[in-house]
Amino acid sequence: MNKKKIVIVDDEPNIVMSLEFTFKKNDYEVFIARDGSEAIDILKSQIPDIVLLDIMMPNVDGYQTLKYIRSNESTKNIKVIFLTAKNKVSDIEKGLKMGVDKYLTKPFSIKKIVEEVNELIK
Repeated sequence: MNKKKIVIVDDEPNIVMSLEFTFKKNDYEVFIARDGSEAIDILKSQIPDIVLLDIMMPNVDGYQTLKYIRSNESTKNIKVIFLTAKNKVSDIEKGLKMGVDKYLTKPFSIKKIVEEVNELIK
């Protein structure tokens, strides 16, 4: 069976490391991007099952990255979870309007994220 692929997009190394470790342990192929432009580069050659996406990042933020994903024929059906410290109702509504599949706020439990991811892509 093919490994499921996940792209983790976040500029906080600790978060990236713990998520990467956990998803590898759960038998995912993991790709790491530190901002939206790195994520978009990855998406040009890889079509993951899911993208975990921070909103506030340098260069290209999560909103711009999501816009790219949703407006592109090859990527528009990828599941996307926003994983962000932005927890105002207006932020959440904006994310959902833009087509994010799930909106999770930091701080988060790794176990919960793995559950949400597995739920979304099964």
